[in-house]
Amino acid sequence: MLSAHPIQKIVVFRALQLGDLLCSIPAFRALRTTYPDAHITLVGLPWAESLLTRFPDYFNAFVAFSGYPGLPEQEISAEKITLFLQQMQSQQFDLALQMQGNGSIVNPMIELFGAFYTAGFYREEDYRPSSLFLKYPEGIPEIERHLLLMNHIGIPSVGTELEFPLNSYDYDAFDQLNLQIIPQKYICIHPGSRSVARQWPPAYFAALADYCQEQGFDVVITGTKDEEYLAAEVMQHMQHEAYNMAGKTTLGAVAVLIKNAFALISNCTGVSHIAAAYATPSIVISLHGEPERWSPLNQTKHRTIDWTRTPKFDLVMEQLVEVVV
Repeated sequence: MLSAHPIQKIVVFRALQLGDLLCSIPAFRALRTTYPDAHITLVGLPWAESLLTRFPDYFNAFVAFSGYPGLPEQEISAEKITLFLQQMQSQQFDLALQMQGNGSIVNPMIELFGAFYTAGFYREEDYRPSSLFLKYPEGIPEIERHLLLMNHIGIPSVGTELEFPLNSYDYDAFDQLNLQIIPQKYICIHPGSRSVARQWPPAYFAALADYCQEQGFDVVITGTKDEEYLAAEVMQHMQHEAYNMAGKTTLGAVAVLIKNAFALISNCTGVSHIAAAYATPSIVISLHGEPERWSPLNQTKHRTIDWTRTPKFDLVMEQLVEVVV
């Protein structure tokens, strides 16, 4: 479908958070496998520039997204949007991929990139720039959704596995924590979530943490600087001691912790996808109502509980018992 024009410069638009990007990695892997020599630019939120060093095989360049009317992640500046579109047009991309979502807001913007080909998702009731757009598939895992888009434009899948490569800086950052823990002898608990409405109660995390310690595991609580108060609440509810690393780690150090952990317990956030990348067993509490979209594909190793449908603590505890016993 992309044979009429050589594909040498590709731009991918996905201006979202960590978990969203990690679920797209199998699609990026397929894209790179089909176009090994193409120059691929990722357009994302400013934090995502770190993915250039995390995934150097998949991305060659990064452009910070300016924001756009209707997208909630950033403030809107007409001047910045205009400059951003001029920058995109000056690149003369051969292929622009809209991997943001169903296209209801951003498809007209993607066409303004001025690429020779434009592809992505669309809804029947919204604007569809070309036949390279795929009707947005509902009710399927996010990983598979993006692979369907790749297949739609003639790019075959090379697997659904997630990835989160580690480098020497990550291991150095982990070593500097000086944690007295043994690989496979501790469990990570990550109580935070970007949305407060999607955070499981700290008292519940504390109860699971106490159970883990009673089974002979150390517990390491992780989180961002903004989530220190949540970690403190978990600690307050606990009967046993734990390592509180919230606000003290880099993302890479957290990934090392998860890679070497016996298991992870978390809300459905980016760390759950890091655990999936390392095949670290996990208990994931889903409070966004879309477990079929965001749950790890291996549902035996990664137990996802849809709290919006079955808000039963005993059910979560039963899953944890099966994992640690």
